[in-house]
Amino acid sequence: MIKFLNTLSGQKEEFIPIKNKKVGIFVCGPTVYDWPHIGHARTYVIFDVIVKYLRYKGYKVKFVMNITDIDDKIIDRAKEEKKTWKEVAEFYEKDFMKDIAELGINSVDKFARATEHTEQIIKQIKVLIEKGYAYQTEDGIYFDISKFDDYGKLSKRTVEQAEDAVSRIDESINKRNKGDFVLWRLSKEGEPAWDFETGITNSAGRPGWHIEDTAISEKYLGQQYEIHGGGQDLIFPHHEAEIAQAEAASGEKPFVKYWLHSGFLTINGQKMSKSLKNFITIKDILKGYLPEAVRFMILSTHYRSPIDYKEDLIKQSEAGIQRVLELVNKLELIKKSGPEEKKVEIDEIIKNVQMEFNAKMDDDFNTPEAVAALFNFIRIVNSFIDNQNLDRKSAEKAIGVLKEIDEVFGILPKKESGIPEKIFELVQNREKLRKEKAWLEADKVRDEVKSLGYSIEDTPYGPLVKKS
Repeated sequence: MIKFLNTLSGQKEEFIPIKNKKVGIFVCGPTVYDWPHIGHARTYVIFDVIVKYLRYKGYKVKFVMNITDIDDKIIDRAKEEKKTWKEVAEFYEKDFMKDIAELGINSVDKFARATEHTEQIIKQIKVLIEKGYAYQTEDGIYFDISKFDDYGKLSKRTVEQAEDAVSRIDESINKRNKGDFVLWRLSKEGEPAWDFETGITNSAGRPGWHIEDTAISEKYLGQQYEIHGGGQDLIFPHHEAEIAQAEAASGEKPFVKYWLHSGFLTINGQKMSKSLKNFITIKDILKGYLPEAVRFMILSTHYRSPIDYKEDLIKQSEAGIQRVLELVNKLELIKKSGPEEKKVEIDEIIKNVQMEFNAKMDDDFNTPEAVAALFNFIRIVNSFIDNQNLDRKSAEKAIGVLKEIDEVFGILPKKESGIPEKIFELVQNREKLRKEKAWLEADKVRDEVKSLGYSIEDTPYGPLVKKS
């Protein structure tokens, strides 16, 4: 039984799909005007793992992510770069796709661009106008939050709080309420525009940010579906606006049964910002570290908890995935040329790690504890190998369960580190000496490794080996 915290209720709830084992999931995608950063990586890796785990458990998941390819930020960036809005959107979308592919995020069934769904967007806005939830001003069409009684139920805010200056959603002196948000923005001269076809004067414009998500999700997942995800920063106003639009238009409640939100990511205790020069893009971090290390770092913290990124954290993560890869390589050798006679019974140990992995993931997708269960298994198997107690069949079974878990986690490196086997042998010898408290001899091995052009950094997951 899977349980997780539903932001809508504020409670941990049992996951029960609306219909059988079919699951619809929508996650807010990027606004493609800049390079994606590691905060984006955190959200997209988390939901990639959640989707893969649900599939691992036998659910038939349809995973949709939107691409905001028209927005004020895109128009402004186009002016800065002296390009068309479309050139900017296509360039950064291509970059986004490349980055998430490198991170092993491959569970999305449909990427849906806003500009390819204007028909659905206009249709939903027309319904809101007809039902009296939307009104037109000189600069666009807005949603009247005072007409929707449940506004604020996700973020636990009242309509009055939605009108405060801090949470103002869209600037316009023509709005009825400060908290009203734009559904359709009338375009200025020279800006991209689509014909609204309602007979409303000067209706050529473009979609608001919130309406694209509900129009797209309705097309691919229906008026009601199971899970909507995103970062905590999107709870208000973005996801609150989505609920208001969708439920007002369809009359169906709830629009989404479960809402999941990933925590914030800071850099050395500070919010990521270009002005603070601590803005780390996905491509920046992948220049120095394997993508699987980035995934490991993200999974080592619960998805709802904040992550404070520090250089030590990613180094520990790279050491962790090295340890997994080293074990797989050892097991592959034993599978090929190890003893054939049965030495130890590994079936019970495999069953235990599978049960522990499932139990931790079933409990609010607790990836850090699931990772801990995996590393306990690695420790036990390594002890068998050290004592030469593993036969070929057991090695094959151990590889099988590691790869089974990795189908969800995606932390097993797809390519070798490029570090010679001799270096790893020296490092393993040093670890053995350290366990025996032969510190002087261990230091000599470290010096030898250094003389060969490599460094060793000790981490909680074991030694991290890097080229100097």
